[in-house]
Amino acid sequence: MLRRLYHTQPESFAFTPANQQWAEAQITKYPEGRQASAVIPLLWRAQEQEGWVTRPIIETVAKMLDMAEIRVLEVASFYFMFQLQPVGSVAHIQVCGTLSCMICGAEDLIAVCKEKIAPKAHQLSEDGRFSWEEVECLGACSNAPMAQIGKDYYEDLTAENFTKILDELAAGRVPVPGPQNGRYASEPLSGLTSLTDHDSGKTQYNASAQLAVDLGETIKRIDGTEVPILTPWLDRTDKGTKAKAKAPKAKPAEAAKAPKAAAPAAKSTAKPKTKPAAEPVKAAEAVAEKKPRTMAAPRKAGADDLKLISGVGPKLEQTLNELGFWHFDQIAKWTETEIAWVDARLKFKGRIERDDWMAQAEVLAAGGETEFSKNKTKK
Repeated sequence: MLRRLYHTQPESFAFTPANQQWAEAQITKYPEGRQASAVIPLLWRAQEQEGWVTRPIIETVAKMLDMAEIRVLEVASFYFMFQLQPVGSVAHIQVCGTLSCMICGAEDLIAVCKEKIAPKAHQLSEDGRFSWEEVECLGACSNAPMAQIGKDYYEDLTAENFTKILDELAAGRVPVPGPQNGRYASEPLSGLTSLTDHDSGKTQYNASAQLAVDLGETIKRIDGTEVPILTPWLDRTDKGTKAKAKAPKAKPAEAAKAPKAAAPAAKSTAKPKTKPAAEPVKAAEAVAEKKPRTMAAPRKAGADDLKLISGVGPKLEQTLNELGFWHFDQIAKWTETEIAWVDARLKFKGRIERDDWMAQAEVLAAGGETEFSKNKTKK
């Protein structure tokens, strides 16, 4: 199937501030020079925000990941989970049309979509609020026929209850997902034949549907505020980064819980008040910066191959050269304040100490080899 960008495109795209922070956090999962690995998560997040993948999205993601735009387009056009045309502002309906669902009545659901939304798949309804498509197996065969709407499965559908679901969505409500015929989950239609005594701890709906009900809004597009943005891979060693700066914020929340559990309220509140006050002072000391000695050009013998240091890729080597670092012995001599200076000028902060560049550089400067450099030279 030929997939091309839609003929009409918006002028620009920007992640919401929270989604931008989320996207930057994803990039830090990958080594320097390998950030293109984050292309699918970033495209998906952008689509969750906007509804579909636009040319400006592709351009933005390409710039963030130092990729050619055509490479990002190749990914977006290859995977069918990426929508390359506008979708309904309220909901995009994905009806499963594979064997089990087709046998059990998927064609009736598609007929409802054609009548109530638009005659053709990927065509917007007249009010622009809905769109639909037929998709391959969504893995809910025991509850066929079914459709995915937003983030949830609506199962055991008929033309009648599917029509009601669309009407509910049009009215601004979010119908309860999951089985629509009274089934709890995917037990036999005739009822349970085993495990019949395990109903005591059941929630009103099955786990997936219950979570959707508890959230209350499962077709809402992600703007980054739904869940905290966590970067545990940065929190371990980074000093003075955004991830580290967030750490003190968590402690007052924990401290607030402490008085409830502790009997002497005065004692339980005394300690938490001192800790957050002390930690920012340490953070300020940690980010004190001093510029290391740099060189305008490498020595006559030529620059060292800084890529032999684990964590330094071609892009990062270029950045280090531009900053005036060409040789292993320069890096081996960095002090803590000098590390902070260099770290502040790198795109991927915290990598210097996480990969211990100084120890690696000291070995390499002495003519030795690290485990990483051995493998690198073998290739």
